[in-house]
Amino acid sequence: MAFALMQFGDKLKGMTGGGGDDSKAAGDGKETPESKGMSREEFEEYQRQLVEEKIQRDKDFATKKAERANLRIALRDKHRLPASAQDDATVEMAGDDLDLPEDLAKMVEEDAEEEETNDSFLGKLQNMDVDALKTKAQSTMTEVKQAAEQKCVVM
Repeated sequence: MAFALMQFGDKLKGMTGGGGDDSKAAGDGKETPESKGMSREEFEEYQRQLVEEKIQRDKDFATKKAERANLRIALRDKHRLPASAQDDATVEMAGDDLDLPEDLAKMVEEDAEEEETNDSFLGKLQNMDVDALKTKAQSTMTEVKQAAEQKCVVM
């Protein structure tokens, strides 16, 4: 019976991967050149490439984050909403080389054009002299009444 338990235990260890020595990783869990099957120089080059790629990803992420913040600032300005200190700080950290992505800039431009067309009509209404409009309407009505009285016997 002990023999059967030993065989069962060995099979169980083989299935779970437990109990075996992992000779490819160092004792502290870090990668080693041997664990990757590389020479020391290849491994150092590999590590340097990983670091450079991580730096580039972080830089790209920060740029995208700042572009989004810049868009939020533009939309807040457009709609006269209060500014966000967090967005301002994000844009400042990115520096001056920040641009809106083309598709987002196009959306903002379309919104601005739409607002201009709405503003032009509203601006005309606001700048219109209401008193002059009222007198013109009254004079037109009196002219129409007089013309109707001349042509119609009933009136």
